[in-house]
Amino acid sequence: QAHLVESGGGLVQAGGSLNLSCTASLHIFNNYAVGWFRQAPGKEREFVAAISWWGDKIYYADSVKGRFTTDRDNAKNTAFLRMNRLKSEDTAVYYCAADPVLSTVLTTAGRPDYWGQGTQVTVSS
Repeated sequence: QAHLVESGGGLVQAGGSLNLSCTASLHIFNNYAVGWFRQAPGKEREFVAAISWWGDKIYYADSVKGRFTTDRDNAKNTAFLRMNRLKSEDTAVYYCAADPVLSTVLTTAGRPDYWGQGTQVTVSS
C-alpha cells in the first residue's frame, strides 16, 4: 500500500516548467515535514527542497534556489514542487519523503519514515 504517491514528472525542454505533486495518506501527512530529493543516473541521491508541516520553514538546495519552489495544501494531503527554468542537469528521478522531524528530510543522511516511488523528470537541451 503506497503511502506517498508522486506525480507530474515528464519530458520538458530546457527553460520550461513542471509541477510535481506528492499526495499522502492522511495518517502520514498530519504533522509531517516533506522533503524532495532527486537522483540522476550514475549519481547519488541529493536533497532538493523541504517544507515544514505548517509551511513556515522552507529550505532549498543552492542548485535550485530561485528556480524551484515548494508548498503544500494540508487540506488535500499534498505537497508540491514547482520547477521553473529547468536545465538539463535537473534531469533525474524525483522523490518525496515525509517525516515528523524536519531535519530528517533536509539531508540525504536522514532516514524519513516514508518515501514515494519516484517520478522521472527529463529536461532536453
